[in-house]
Amino acid sequence: MAKGEGGEQSSNASLLNKPATDGIKLAGKRENRNRLSVCNKISYAIGGAPYQMTGCALGFFLQIYLLDVAQLDPFYASIILFVGRAWDAITDPTVGFLISRSPWTRFGRMLPWIVLSTPLAVLSYFLIWFVPPFEDGKVIWYLFFYCLFQTLQTCFHVPYSALTMFISSEQKERDSATAYRMTVEVLGTLLGTAIQGQIVGMANAPCLPGPGDILADISNSSKSSRLNESEPVISLEHTKVAYMIASGVICSIYILCAIVLFCGVREQKGKALISYAPFTHALLLEGNFALFCSSTLGFRNDFQNILLVIMLSATLAIPFWQWFLMRFGKKTAVYAGTLSVVPFMILVVSLKSNLIVTYIVSFAAGVGVAAAFLLPWSMLPDVVDDFQVQNPDFTGHEALFYSFYVFFTKFASGVSLGISTLSLDFAGYISRGCSQPEEVHLTLKLLVSAAPVVLIIIGLLILYSYPIDEERRQGNRKLLQEQRDNEADSETDSTELGNTV
Repeated sequence: MAKGEGGEQSSNASLLNKPATDGIKLAGKRENRNRLSVCNKISYAIGGAPYQMTGCALGFFLQIYLLDVAQLDPFYASIILFVGRAWDAITDPTVGFLISRSPWTRFGRMLPWIVLSTPLAVLSYFLIWFVPPFEDGKVIWYLFFYCLFQTLQTCFHVPYSALTMFISSEQKERDSATAYRMTVEVLGTLLGTAIQGQIVGMANAPCLPGPGDILADISNSSKSSRLNESEPVISLEHTKVAYMIASGVICSIYILCAIVLFCGVREQKGKALISYAPFTHALLLEGNFALFCSSTLGFRNDFQNILLVIMLSATLAIPFWQWFLMRFGKKTAVYAGTLSVVPFMILVVSLKSNLIVTYIVSFAAGVGVAAAFLLPWSMLPDVVDDFQVQNPDFTGHEALFYSFYVFFTKFASGVSLGISTLSLDFAGYISRGCSQPEEVHLTLKLLVSAAPVVLIIIGLLILYSYPIDEERRQGNRKLLQEQRDNEADSETDSTELGNTV
């Protein structure tokens, strides 16, 4: 008995007095396991490009496509835009719930949703930009395929967004991966704007002159007739084909990005959460700005280049905002980034139409756009961590959490696009018109300047109550790291006790 007791005491003592180097080695192994390589981060970031490419093309060009190419009545166009965005918003929590209930597979829980939704999403996106050979069912056609694509895109984007919490348990690694992602996503918007804008811009059908324009054309008929003889004639059919070519190129890139994401990212099991109070919000005004440039400023043949300058500027500004948020904190960065775009919103509607000035203002405004891309998604993991510290028992609902954030963002954008298009209808917008009534110009100025500024101020007042500052964020990080270390030590001790017995 004495010998047995002594052996047991010796065994327990050896477990209690493990060398300190073992703990250091275990911590080092955990750190290496959670560390992401540059290849992992780039592969993860590339997965965000499809959502931004298609979203940018739809946001900037769908409104003007429905009005001037498909030649729908502005009232029906507003219904398509509003119902499509509202449906998209509703599907987010629904898909998030289904993902949270789906079983874990050898590829993870998120990645199968991304891969399986891609082929149908690509097909439905292509058909959005196809003008059907009938008139009576056009509205149903666009509404059906727009809603179908938004649903399938949700099946891609919600699990991709939630994947942020499962590529690493280290906050620093997640922040770094988010910066990579936002850089590629802004590049995605740049690519989407360039592909859609440049291809369509080369086949932009001429506008239809109104009564006032006809008189001006008659007075200049002798000059214009000589010029028109040497210029190629671009018809509406050419424009339709250009939209289909652009959508085909974007669909090809969509598939390629999904393949890179699936092959380059390994999903890890972990904890995440249901929902929490500090939500942020977004303001999407792409379609209104495109119409404002082409109709009010008179840059019908240059608006796609103006949009390209905004996206290029945003791409270059992402590293600056990543440094800014690390140096001054995320909440301060949101205030600075959001307010930086306000002067240019006011300036672009205050000055007379000048192409050079518009390019300069657009480049400066792109800096604020970069902040809108990076900062909200960089703050979401902090909200998740904060909730996890306060509610450690809630697990397995990460997709729901991200889906509700996307829900409110998309719902707000759907409401804004629907109301703005309906406002243009009330103002008397003329499809493919060379000139628009003064009421349309006033409406567009309000939609791209006054309304966004008011909403930004309201949003920043709400953000004031956001409770997670840098001190709290760092405290949460330490607490979560201690929890993970304790769990890992408990598992190691249990394993060693089992081997001893």
